[in-house]
Amino acid sequence: MAITPLMPVYPRSEVRPVRGEGVYLYGEGGEKYLDFASGIAVNLLGHGHPHLTKALQEQAATLLHVGNLYGSPQGEKFAQRLVDLTFADTVFFTNSGAEAVECAIKTARRYHHVKGQPHKHTLITFSNAFHGRTLGTISATDQAKMRDGFEPLLPGFVVVPFDDLAAALAAIDQNTAGFLVEPVQGEGGVRPASKEFMVGLRMACDERDLMLVLDEVQCGVARSGTLYAHEQYGIVPDIMASAKGIGGGFPMGACLATEKAAAGMVVGTHGSTYGGNPFAMAAGQAVFDIVANDEFLARVRSMGDRLRAALEQMIPNHDALFDSVRGMGLMLGIKMKTDSRAFVGYLRTKGILTVAAGDNVVRVLPPLTLEEAHIAEFVEGLSAAAADYDVPEAA
Repeated sequence: MAITPLMPVYPRSEVRPVRGEGVYLYGEGGEKYLDFASGIAVNLLGHGHPHLTKALQEQAATLLHVGNLYGSPQGEKFAQRLVDLTFADTVFFTNSGAEAVECAIKTARRYHHVKGQPHKHTLITFSNAFHGRTLGTISATDQAKMRDGFEPLLPGFVVVPFDDLAAALAAIDQNTAGFLVEPVQGEGGVRPASKEFMVGLRMACDERDLMLVLDEVQCGVARSGTLYAHEQYGIVPDIMASAKGIGGGFPMGACLATEKAAAGMVVGTHGSTYGGNPFAMAAGQAVFDIVANDEFLARVRSMGDRLRAALEQMIPNHDALFDSVRGMGLMLGIKMKTDSRAFVGYLRTKGILTVAAGDNVVRVLPPLTLEEAHIAEFVEGLSAAAADYDVPEAA
């Protein structure tokens, strides 16, 4: 048999973790790694955080799953917490970011349907976006590497350049339902949108009764230095997808919406077997116990500033390799002058875990609980690796 037991859809590296502790991962041979990838912005409390671990242990011994045929005291409680902390009036829990975005797309379309305007079904999306790997979410992108071989895709999306307000406004027509946008593109290269762009989209939605749908799967849940990144733009969405860090490592997501936006989401319009299970709700509550307060968020901003300053101070020492730093909070990207994926692979051999992104960017996504010593360890290790790195010749 030629195919592997795990379907070979990932180019898996030689890193094989079996244990984690704080900001470190340990391989099956005892190898130690400084984890500044955090499971791609998932393990925001690091590995083995005592409060999250205790909450999951207690819930595992109590109740894991019953399905959504019954009332959900756990889901109701966590949903109310999200409503109290955000713009939202209602929440649908999912198992992943892609599912949260799918729910957001359906919510936006259904809003116009129940208003008697079913032709308003098209969402304007943006170049180099990443919204997930389902058929619906790959249909919302212009990335050929995700779309190739999966046609016909879901109609109802128009892609325009990211952070180009004029292009976004010009794309509005009689079929437009709204905009679907990441305030900070992750996979696309850690690219924060400009305030003018985000405010402009919000104004257009208000003026034309369109839905502003935000994908905060990667940049949300304290990663940017505020609970959600849109807060730093002074706007609120109508609908928002959240996931990754919301469960601290347990698979879960959420689609948040205003009462107005969710007008069409009535009994029978959506569902999930596992979404909102008691185990996931315990994870979410434990994460929010830690991150949803001003002191923690201020610390994320402070540590983000320190990490960014340290990186910016290092870059001139390796200016043939690095160009600049971008991002928000502890969602940072190092723009490289060479192939970032090759360099990320090299860093793994030096015991440093990061994530590659588009536009030759190295994503730096440490646990939000990191200490100053970890910043020093990372930057010193990164600098040493850069000094030894032989840039691969272009093919």
